[in-house]
Amino acid sequence: MLDSPFVVFAMMLVAQWLAVHAGRRLGDWARTMSDGERKDFDVIQAATLTLLGLILGFTFSMAVTRYDQRKNYEEAEANAIGTEFVRADLMPAEHAARVRDLLKHYLDRRIAFYLAADSRHLGRINDETTKTQAELWSSILPATKAQPDPILALVVSGMNDVLNSQGYTQAAWWNRIPIAAWAMMGLIAVAANVMVGYSARRRRLALFVLPIVVATASLLIADIDSPRGGLIHVPPQNLQALSQTMAPSGK
Repeated sequence: MLDSPFVVFAMMLVAQWLAVHAGRRLGDWARTMSDGERKDFDVIQAATLTLLGLILGFTFSMAVTRYDQRKNYEEAEANAIGTEFVRADLMPAEHAARVRDLLKHYLDRRIAFYLAADSRHLGRINDETTKTQAELWSSILPATKAQPDPILALVVSGMNDVLNSQGYTQAAWWNRIPIAAWAMMGLIAVAANVMVGYSARRRRLALFVLPIVVATASLLIADIDSPRGGLIHVPPQNLQALSQTMAPSGK
């Protein structure tokens, strides 16, 4: 559900609309509050709305932090692959050509990972990525075992960075806003809307403003937090730029 921001928007809007109208009905049935009770109620309502604003801001910050992390790891992947592509020159020619070809294929798989929207397609890409990683590691072993010197150690280190960077990226894509944070935000939003409905018996406009504002904020948060759902994605622009600069093997 959280991978579909518009579903989150619809659910938040409906839940809050029901809450605000429940509060309005409750206000119609309840007796009129005294001045002292009204002041106490206004204090509680203001505190609840303030807490809702803080939770929305905190959750938005969590989403932006995770989005930035995914962007940073995309850049790190491009740097690691590009560095290893250059370091392949340190290997014997027959091994260097094989490493470059595999790196180009691996780069295409990483770009496809960022652009994939279908889970079935993504599973196939991940399988191909794992297979290519094994081939990449195997491609540098003969040369490094035959000539274990500090120069070829740079090739091994660079390949290790290539493989590790994919793991960091995958971990960042799994790092989402916890369900508990969404549940807390939803419960506080419902409570705030009940109070707004209770106090806005004759001001009908007030019954629509808060649900729409909070649902829209939730839509934005869910969109930023979802790596593949919605409209805001991390484009593989660094990987695509690297792909354009890689010369064909043998040139």
